[in-house]
Amino acid sequence: MGSFPFTVSQRRLAAIALVALVAIVLLARHAHHGGASPLAVAPLSGATGADPSPARARSPGLVIDVAGAVKRPGVYTVPSGDRVVDAVARAGGFTAHADRTTVNLAAPLVDGEQVVVAGAGAGGTGGSSPDSGGPVSLNSATAEQLDALPGIGPVTAQKIIDYRTQHGPFTSVDGLDAIPGIGAARIGELQGLVVP
Repeated sequence: MGSFPFTVSQRRLAAIALVALVAIVLLARHAHHGGASPLAVAPLSGATGADPSPARARSPGLVIDVAGAVKRPGVYTVPSGDRVVDAVARAGGFTAHADRTTVNLAAPLVDGEQVVVAGAGAGGTGGSSPDSGGPVSLNSATAEQLDALPGIGPVTAQKIIDYRTQHGPFTSVDGLDAIPGIGAARIGELQGLVVP
C-alpha cells in the first residue's frame, strides 16, 4: 500500500488527540476530587475568587471571656467587629448591681479579651484607683480608668489602648513592658491594681 496523503488531516488528528487528552485529564481530576469542579479545585497561586473554601480561611469569630456583674459570665464566641456592649448582651446583660461605668461599652473587642464588669461600689466611677476596690482590666479599661492608675498619665494611657488595639490583648501585666515609658519598677507598682 502507498502512503496516505493526509497532511491536513494529520494536523486535525493531532488536535483531536490533544483535546481528548485534556478531556481525559480533566475527567480524571473530576473523579479524583469527588465530583468537584476541576477548575475550582486547582486555582492558580495568587488567584482570587477561585478558592472554593474562603470561609475556612476566615476566623469564625472572637473568643472572649465576660466576667463580673453580668447574668451569665463565661467564655463566648462573637462575630469579628463586635463591641463590648455586644459581649455584655451575649452574657445576658448587666446584673441589677452592675456598675456600668466600669466598662467602655463602645470599645471594639479583641480575640482573647476579658471583659470585666464591676459591681456597684466595687469600681467607682473610674474603677481604676487602688482605693476603688477592683483591679483594672488592661484589655477593656478606658483611657480615664488607666489614667487614674499611679504613674500612668493620659499619654501613657493612650499608648496602652493603642498597643492593645494594634497587638491584641495583654496576656499578663508584664506585657506592659512593651509600652514606652513603662518599666519594671512601674509594673511592680501596678501589680494587684491591674489584670490582663
